[in-house]
Amino acid sequence: MTGMAKNTTERTEMVRQEALRLGFDAVGFARARRLEEQESRLEQWLREGRHGKMAYMENHFDKRLDPRRLVPGAQSVVSVMMSYHQPDLAGRQLASEEPKISKYAMGEDYHMVLKEKLFELFAFTESVTGKVEGRVFVDTAPVLDKAWAVESGVGWLGKHTNVLNREWGSWFFLGEMILDAEFDYDNPVADHCGTCTRCIDACPTDAIHEPYKVDGSKCISYFTIELREEIPEEYHRQMGEWIFGCDICQDVCPWNRKARRGSEERLFARPETAEKDIDYWEELDLQEYRRLFRRSTVKRAKFDGMKRNIRISGANLRGSDRRFVNVAGKKKHP
Repeated sequence: MTGMAKNTTERTEMVRQEALRLGFDAVGFARARRLEEQESRLEQWLREGRHGKMAYMENHFDKRLDPRRLVPGAQSVVSVMMSYHQPDLAGRQLASEEPKISKYAMGEDYHMVLKEKLFELFAFTESVTGKVEGRVFVDTAPVLDKAWAVESGVGWLGKHTNVLNREWGSWFFLGEMILDAEFDYDNPVADHCGTCTRCIDACPTDAIHEPYKVDGSKCISYFTIELREEIPEEYHRQMGEWIFGCDICQDVCPWNRKARRGSEERLFARPETAEKDIDYWEELDLQEYRRLFRRSTVKRAKFDGMKRNIRISGANLRGSDRRFVNVAGKKKHP
């Protein structure tokens, strides 16, 4: 049976080791505070309409900036990371000219996988600290998960605005515990993007309009997942083969070339979601859609949204003019 920690240093190390034992690939600790440096950035992003039709991004502005509004009395944010990287899948997908689903969505729903482990970590934390007030989060509440991952040293923010880690690249999910317990806090790590602009150069819709700035309303992931209406026709060809999400900016990132393979097999691509041809997808009916994506984040796009995306992908695959995007995600010009 786990004993109580004697001090914050011992407590921090015990929680860190338990997180790794549970299968998280990295964990970091940050002091809960208002992220004042994010305030003007978020405000400008919303004011410029970079969130497109994602009206929910306008809600809970103060809660996004201050975790103490989500958990009164919070003292710490514990960030965890779990890789879903399959190097063999990445290679096969790059070489394929069939409809593509973003790699993160090809396994089981990551919300359920990470939350299950976070609840275990929460229970362990309570066993070494005594009674704890707090909550766990996996991308379903107004928490700036990327900012907290950077704050706690899990990684740095890449120019594509995904968090990068030297060992794991960017192929990972993030989760948090916001707690009223104290820990020893980690420091942010250095930015290792250097002068590289591959993600910016490869984005077919120019959604990465400046380093570290993404116009969500022009992102292929936004079009194929969040947008409930017809996708503007001027972006159809740039969408290439993508029918759910987009990995282009991550596929071209040098830090992902040697990223370590993940170990949680539930997050790996299921055979029934991998390497299906356009004929299969065009024949997809509601019953098969429900069977195929019963425990998948792909459900977020809804059946009608998937059929819309498949229609555009099919037109791109069968069309002779594919000048905007090739299989590696690099721009082609007329």
